[in-house]
Amino acid sequence: MRRFRIIILICLIISSLNSCKDENNVIIKGELSNLDSPDVIVTHFSTDILTVDTLRISKKGQFSYRTFIDTLTTFTFYFNDYNSSVVVFADKGEKITLKGDATLPDLIQVNGNAINDDLTLFKKENETLLKQRAELLNSMKIDQLENTNHGLLSENEKIVRLNSLNHELTQKAEDFIRKNPTKIASVILINNLFRDTENPTTLERVLGYLEGEALIFPLTEDLKTHCNKLKLSAEGSHLPYFQLVDTKNDTIRSIDFFGKYLVLSFLSATGVESRDEIRVLKNEYEELNKDSVQFISIYIDSDKYPITSISNDSIPWITVTEKKSWASDIVETYNIRYVPYNILVTPEGRIKRRNIPAQEVRQAIEGATKWS
Repeated sequence: MRRFRIIILICLIISSLNSCKDENNVIIKGELSNLDSPDVIVTHFSTDILTVDTLRISKKGQFSYRTFIDTLTTFTFYFNDYNSSVVVFADKGEKITLKGDATLPDLIQVNGNAINDDLTLFKKENETLLKQRAELLNSMKIDQLENTNHGLLSENEKIVRLNSLNHELTQKAEDFIRKNPTKIASVILINNLFRDTENPTTLERVLGYLEGEALIFPLTEDLKTHCNKLKLSAEGSHLPYFQLVDTKNDTIRSIDFFGKYLVLSFLSATGVESRDEIRVLKNEYEELNKDSVQFISIYIDSDKYPITSISNDSIPWITVTEKKSWASDIVETYNIRYVPYNILVTPEGRIKRRNIPAQEVRQAIEGATKWS
C-alpha cells in the first residue's frame, strides 16, 4: 500500500511539472509566401542571453516554433537570408500566428494577443500606405545593389516620395496613439516610428498621450530617457561639451570655437558618400571667411579601417579619427546614427541646424550673418 502511495505521489509531481511546462510554453506558427530561403531564423532574449534558433520551412511556406518563456518576450523572425524580418510579442501560454508576404514584412499579420492584434489592426487600416512604402524601399534597395535606377522616378524623387510616405505614416500612427493611450501597441508604434526623429519635441508630444498600462510599460521609460538625451543636442540647444584629439595630436575642445560658426562633419573613411561630402564641403569652405568659421571632420570608423585617405583628401581644416568609432562619446552625445552627417553651430554655441546638407552650409552661415 505504501509503495502504491509513493507511485501516486511521483505521478502527481510529474504531472505538476508538466503542467508548469505547459503554462510557460509558447507556440508561434507561420505561413508566408515569397520565401527564397528554406530557413527562418528566430531570435529572442532569455535571462539576458540571446537565443538563436533555425526553423525549417515546409514547401507551403509553413513553420512552427515552440519554446519556454516566463514573461512577455520579443521575438524577431528573419526571412530570405536576413533581407526581411518581423517582430512578434508573446507571453507564456500563448499561441501566436503569422501570415503574409515575406517581401512585405511591414504587412505581415501577427495575431494571438492584444499587442499583436492591435498592431495588425493598424497595419490593415494603413495597408495601402504601408505597401507603397515597402515597394518603394525595395526599389531603392535594388537601385543601391545594382548601382542604377529603376522605375519612372529619379533617385531624388524617390527620396522625396519616401519622406512624404513616412510623414503620412507617422501622422496615422499619432492618431492611433491618441485614440488608444492605454494600449501597449501605442508604445511599440512610438518606438518604431518616432524614436529616431531629429525633433525630440515630436517624441515628447506622442509620449504625452500615454496613460495607464502603456505609461508604466518598461519601454516607455526607456523612450523618455532617450527623449531627454535627444534634447541635449537638438536644434536650439547649447552645444554639448566635447574634447577630442585631432590628427596632429592636438587636443581640441568645444569651448575653443566660441565666436565662430562651427561645422561638425561626421564621416566614414571608406564610404563613397563621405568622399563626395568632403568635396562639397571644400567648395563651401573656400567661399567662407576663414576668420569666422571652423570646420571639424570626425571619422568614426577608424577602429576598423586605417584612415590613410585623409591626407589624400587634403582637408584644410581640423580632422579627428575617433578610435572608439560608433561607441565614441561624441557619437552618443550628438545622437549620430549614420554618415555623412553635418551639424551647424552658431558663434554663441547654439546648434542651428542638424543634418544640414553640405551644399547648404555656406548659404546658412551667410544668411545668418546678414541678419545678425
